[in-house]
Amino acid sequence: MDRTDALKSIAAQVARGDLSFPTNVAATLKLQHALNDPDCHIDDAARLVQTEPLLAARTVAIANAAAYNRSGQDVTNVRAAVQRVGFRTLGALAAAVIVRQLASGITDAGLRAKADQLWQHSAHVAALSQVIAKRVSNVDPETAMFAGIVHEVGGFYVLSRAAEFPGLLEGGADDWIEHGEVEIGRGVLLKLGVPAPVMGAIEALWNGMRALPPETLGDTLLLANDLCPVPSPLLERPGAAGLRSAATIDFTVGEGTLVRILEESAEEVRGLSAALS
Repeated sequence: MDRTDALKSIAAQVARGDLSFPTNVAATLKLQHALNDPDCHIDDAARLVQTEPLLAARTVAIANAAAYNRSGQDVTNVRAAVQRVGFRTLGALAAAVIVRQLASGITDAGLRAKADQLWQHSAHVAALSQVIAKRVSNVDPETAMFAGIVHEVGGFYVLSRAAEFPGLLEGGADDWIEHGEVEIGRGVLLKLGVPAPVMGAIEALWNGMRALPPETLGDTLLLANDLCPVPSPLLERPGAAGLRSAATIDFTVGEGTLVRILEESAEEVRGLSAALS
């Protein structure tokens, strides 16, 4: 089976809702769906967090970080940590854990390298999205960060299935764009229960439509993707367009904006990586 046929096969499975996730994703998926329920109680969320040890540990750690621990009093249990960080931050963290879990079963060294690069790409886009949202587009920064984390989740899913399809990752980006990025990405995002505004922003990224300076969540995600210093291993978009976009930001918003965005996002990437290490 060649690359195109493999992508079509996976896309067809996804379209039928026949997704094959690693077993450790199930608990985090359940939490993700629960957090999207407006009637979800904090006790239910805490109970679900505790079923995934990595997520439980990192939720407590984040709750005790300086950004959330204003009083200087550390929390020592998951329920208190969930109460402190809130459902929205917890949802973004859960999404990041799912992305990492999708790659956790990859043992082939070449595939593992691609998964690590895709994670670095996603982390940078998430951090840049959050900072651009705060400094330029004035959309919700936490939603922007969440969109950045999950925008390549279809790629992680494909990498998690690559061992079943020899030749899946051979060739350039054209096959992925035509047969995988949208079809597979959309199906996995729907399975994750990603909210409609975030889905719309990722669709805008796929379509390449944007205003400068960025005004919407989609504009924010597109610009973050352009500015990202680490390309997706599945779709290496050139950086020149991002530099031109950055120049437009400085021209329309104020000199030095780009430098501040890049510096602040670098700090966010380090924090996100530390949260999941």
